[in-house]
Amino acid sequence: RALSRRLACGDVEGRLEAIFARVRAIQAKSGRFDMLLCVGNFFGSACEAEWAEYRTGAKKAPIPTFVLGANNQDTLSYFPDPSGCELAENITYLGRRGVYSGCSGLHVAYLSGTEAQQQPAPAHSFSAKDVAELKASLLSSPGFRGVDILLTSPWPRDVGTFANSAGEIDTKKCGSKLVSDLAASLKPRYHFAALEKAYYERLPYRNHMVLQETAQHVTRFIALADVGNTSKKKYLYAFSIVPMSSMDPAELVKQPQDVTENPYRKLRKEAPKSKALLSAEEEPACQFFFDLNKHQGKKRPSDGKERGDSQPKQAKKPPQPTGPCWFCLASPEVEKHLVVSIGTHCYLALAKGGLSPDHVLILPIGHYQSVVDLSSEVLEEVTKYKAALKEFFRSKGKRYVLFERNYRSQHLQLQVIPVPLDLCTSEDIKEAFITQAQEQQIDLLEIPEHSDITQVARPGTPYFFVELDTGEKLFHRIRGRFPLQFGRWVPPRGAL
Repeated sequence: RALSRRLACGDVEGRLEAIFARVRAIQAKSGRFDMLLCVGNFFGSACEAEWAEYRTGAKKAPIPTFVLGANNQDTLSYFPDPSGCELAENITYLGRRGVYSGCSGLHVAYLSGTEAQQQPAPAHSFSAKDVAELKASLLSSPGFRGVDILLTSPWPRDVGTFANSAGEIDTKKCGSKLVSDLAASLKPRYHFAALEKAYYERLPYRNHMVLQETAQHVTRFIALADVGNTSKKKYLYAFSIVPMSSMDPAELVKQPQDVTENPYRKLRKEAPKSKALLSAEEEPACQFFFDLNKHQGKKRPSDGKERGDSQPKQAKKPPQPTGPCWFCLASPEVEKHLVVSIGTHCYLALAKGGLSPDHVLILPIGHYQSVVDLSSEVLEEVTKYKAALKEFFRSKGKRYVLFERNYRSQHLQLQVIPVPLDLCTSEDIKEAFITQAQEQQIDLLEIPEHSDITQVARPGTPYFFVELDTGEKLFHRIRGRFPLQFGRWVPPRGAL
């Protein structure tokens, strides 16, 4: 496989001697690199004399160097041909927009300039039309999966969403929405940008919706500072890359442990956008991370009616969490790699730090605090999940015990723990809970098998609840302190 060694740098600002001296030093120490990719301002307002030496051939760049176009009126004159051209030996202007494919097989998409704030767009700016045409030229290719590298001068707007901090840079205000749209569509494996005089290596983000789309490669966004900056911020980035076209598909889509959600996911929802489907930032009460809207074809119809028919009565929306919630599926705090199954109203996830490898949680997608707060639709789906888990675990020679602690928790978690049928009966499990409760001076009472928990607890009431897969139930109304790990102490250790 053809492994390419590349260098990327931020705003050169005409400091040609500085950047090329640094490149020579790196190559002397680490060996030859194939190419230098420059984003941001390659030329400065006063670099005529230095540039003349390269333009006339008196000096030569030590490595094939590819640059983006002007970001302001002052440097437009350095780029004589809008479609791209050789500016000097070993220094090439890529052009206003397009894709560069060298002999290595790498696909490098590029967009020069800054986002136009007026129409018609100035020569140093790009418009929505430029972005649309660049997207169309690539997305129309059969089997398009993405590009290897994307070069833009501005940062994409909102790139910091769901990710590590960008320091002093406010990613909700800086950068370009059009660049965000471009990155969301082109799915680059690496995206380089500059102009903010800051270094920011974002955690990699995924380009697919978990459990709803086929797994795809991740994107790494890297913003680079200006060459020779006095703060010693990183302006040069070295990386090795195998062309996507040469990679084994399974290797290409491997997800690193620190992968995050896609920061531009709401772009997918904006056209058309219905009142029922707003992003988590715009309407946190909805709390749907995954796109469950019928327009997108992702939601299984639950009411048997299409839009245009009479609308069923809307269920009351779950309340909005008062702070970060680790279990609302819309939340960036959710560890989505643990998600096993997603329904219409609930989802199933592996327990982090489970009592056994198949310890799972049933959780509502929206923000509900306890079972007694659930709407009838959500409760019905919880029941279906319980029935499915019972059948599954019985097929594996196990029975499950389920418990809920509605105390010092803000999001409903139904803990489902399987235990082998041949090691303990349902009576053994029930007795273990009651004995442990007595030792803790907790009144754990059996309630009638066909009674609903809503008949013994009102919304807002703290409680601990146990249910066996036989339908037997135990209940304790919490009136004071309660041991948070009580449920985890009880299942017979030999059974796990």
